[in-house]
Formats: sequence, structure tokens, C-alpha cells
Amino acid sequence: MRPTDAGAALAGSVLRPLWLDTPDRPEPRPPWSAADADRVRGLVIVGGGFTGLWAAVRAKERDPSRDVVLLEGERIAEHATGRNGGFCEASLTHGEANGRERWPEEHDAIQAIGVRNLDEIAATIERHGIDCGFDRSGVLSVATRPHEVAGLEPDVEGFLDADAVRRVVASPTYLAGRVSRDDCATLDPARLAWGLARVAESLGVRIAEHTLVGDLVQHRDHVSLATVHGEVRAEQVVLATNVFRPLLKRLRLSIVPVYDYVLATEPLTPDQVAAIGWTDRVGISDSGNQFHYYRLTSDDRVLFGGYDAIYHYGRSLDVAHEDRTESFETLARHFVETFPQLEGVRFTHRWAGAIDTCTRFCAFFGVTRGRRIAYATGFTGLGVGASRFGADVMLDLLAGESTERTRLRMVREKPLPFPPEPIAWIGIQLTRWSLGREDATGRRNLWLRLLDRLGLGFDS
Repeated sequence: MRPTDAGAALAGSVLRPLWLDTPDRPEPRPPWSAADADRVRGLVIVGGGFTGLWAAVRAKERDPSRDVVLLEGERIAEHATGRNGGFCEASLTHGEANGRERWPEEHDAIQAIGVRNLDEIAATIERHGIDCGFDRSGVLSVATRPHEVAGLEPDVEGFLDADAVRRVVASPTYLAGRVSRDDCATLDPARLAWGLARVAESLGVRIAEHTLVGDLVQHRDHVSLATVHGEVRAEQVVLATNVFRPLLKRLRLSIVPVYDYVLATEPLTPDQVAAIGWTDRVGISDSGNQFHYYRLTSDDRVLFGGYDAIYHYGRSLDVAHEDRTESFETLARHFVETFPQLEGVRFTHRWAGAIDTCTRFCAFFGVTRGRRIAYATGFTGLGVGASRFGADVMLDLLAGESTERTRLRMVREKPLPFPPEPIAWIGIQLTRWSLGREDATGRRNLWLRLLDRLGLGFDS
């Protein structure tokens, strides 16, 4: 596909997340009322994405009498929670390879906890009737370059050669594949978030939207949080702000924002779905460092995202970064290369979201100020499922409980921070270039091998 063809396929698309472009989106809740400022709340959660919503639900499930307030700076599901691809994976370590490399002695235990966490997400959805299209069809990992085939373990049961993988989904780019059925579901992430908010409120949680927290101050017997609508006082605080500027200064070099780009096609006709043979609704991810993820939606659109992971100098977060023509046209070309049977299909939606990336590729956790403040951040993608685990970790830490989760070295350790600018920008650009070279050649250069030795990295 030529750039002009990509532009034509994108013409008429709206710069809006597909998941949020619906009349079913709930009306925003009122902001925090200054009239409530004289009361000390038991638990205040800052952030209304998946991490904060799960923390609210799990806090009330653990202790129905606990007073819980959730403060969201904008609207529920406005940012990463409503802008991802809707892959809900069991992995808590951003994939098996990262987990085995960093915590080999406890990886099997982490994976078992992750699968149980996914089971519990499914149970919550069913128990509360959350209509979010939860479909545990699994994920298909595909190799599109010869050197990627070995990574799919041809000698292990379940490997699919080129003919076999193309019988699952028909793309001429597929050289091999592997399907994992039990540890991944696809869903509508915004509807899951709206459902969790409804569940939280039914359990007694108060949710205030358009209530941005600008600062927090610890006092002898409480923490005060400053908002434009007045002070909120809490016995304990959960920080679930993820990619946004951390309220704890110690975290401000630990994450960087990376922009991820996504397209959604018009609904496919039955003949178009048949042409690519995509009948069992398995989600798909290819094997490159700069990887694509894609899946069918409930109305048979193809959601196609990933590949570009763009960092802007100075850890910049700006709505202007969301409309990047180069990234959208690259995705449109890659879509047609993957499915030439669908050339001519138009895209109706294009959007981007910022991901909280850390150097170990998966979330990290902590508690501070005498067990008054807990945090979870740095999910680096794959946060749809891992956010529930992160919520439970924070509640364990606030309670001072030694649990299966808090005893994990993965939970106790912290990643190395990113350096300040301009070193961060230079290092990230060098890493992106090196990862692209590895995708092309199958070889890790000296820079990537140095990062491996230091336990550092950059990903989305």
C-alpha cells in the first residue's frame, strides 16, 4: 500500500477511541463536594482507571464496612483504560520470557497467580452481569520473519507450522504460530470499566469525576489531598495514576510515557471474515519487538494496533501527540500487508493512548508514609488483567499483611529508574533503533546486550 492509499483508507476516520464512541457511555458523575471536606475517609483512591476501580471493588469485597472514595481527574475510562486493545491476559510480567529472565525461581508461581487472577476477573464479570464482551478464546502468537520461528518452540507440543497457522487465520505473512487458549481473553475495556464503576457504587463506594488531585500532604493521623473542589482527607491512600505525573516524588524518574497507536476498520462483511478465515475470534500478536496486536470486535471490525511506541522529549504528555499521521499510515500499510484480502477496507476510528513504561517491563508496587500510601505503576501494557493483581497487592501492603503476593520477589523489588533528560531521550531513541534492527536481522547489538546485562529496557 502506497502512502496515498493509506491516506485514502484513513480518510473519514474519527480521532476517537472506538470503545468510547458510543451513546451508551455513562454521564459523568459530579466532582468532589467541598461540603464533605470535614470528614476523614477510610480509603481514598486516586485514579479511575482499571487499577483504581479494582482497588475500590476489592476494598469493599474485603471489608464491606470500609469507607471508600475514588477520585478521577477526568472521566472513567478516559485514558489508557479506554484506549487499549482489550486484551486481558493472565501474565503479570509482560510475557513469559520477561518473567522467566527476571524471576526464574518464582515464575511458575507468578503464572499460577496470574491465571487465578484472570479466573477471578471472569467470575466478577459473570457475577455482576457486566456486559463487556468477555471472550476467553485465547491469543495466537505468530512469526512473520524466519528468525522468529524458533522463539515459538517448534519442538514443543502446540506449535503450528505455516500451513497450520494459516488454517486458524489466513495471512500470507505467517510463517508459524502458537495458540494459548486459557490465559487470555478479549473484551471491551471501556464497558468493563463502566461495569466496575457500577459495581463499586453498588457496594457503597463514592466516585467523583473531574476531580484532579494536585498534591498530597501527610499529617499525624491522616493524609490530605488537594483538589480544585476542596480538600479530601484520608486515613489511607491508593495511588493509581499510572502514566500521569506521580504524586510521590520518588516515582518521577521510574516511568516514562510512551504513545501507542490503534486503528479500527469498518465492520467486515461475512464474506470478508470468511476470506481471512478468522472464525474463532482468537486475539493475535506478532513476535517482533515492534509488534502488532489485533483482534475482532463484537461487530466484526478489526482492531489493529501497536508497532510504533513513541516517546516525546521531557516525558511529555500532550493531547497533540495522539494524532500522528505517520504512525496511523504505517499501521494502515501493515494491515494490508497482513491481510491483502481486505485491501480497500476503510478505517473508521484512529486513536492513541499513553502507556506507563518502566525499565523492567511490568508493574512495580510499594507502600510508604507508615503504611498510609500505596502505589502500583509501570504496567508497560498488559495492564487490563494485571491491574486487578496490582490492586490486591496495594491493599495487602496497606494492611501490613504477608501474603502469597507480597512475598514475591517480583513485588518486593523495584526497577531501576530512567535517567533525566537529555540522556533518557537519547537512550530511548538508541534502544528503539536497536530493537528495529533486531527485528530485521534477528541479532541483538552491543547496546541491547548491555541493557540485558543491566536488567534495563524499553517497551510498550
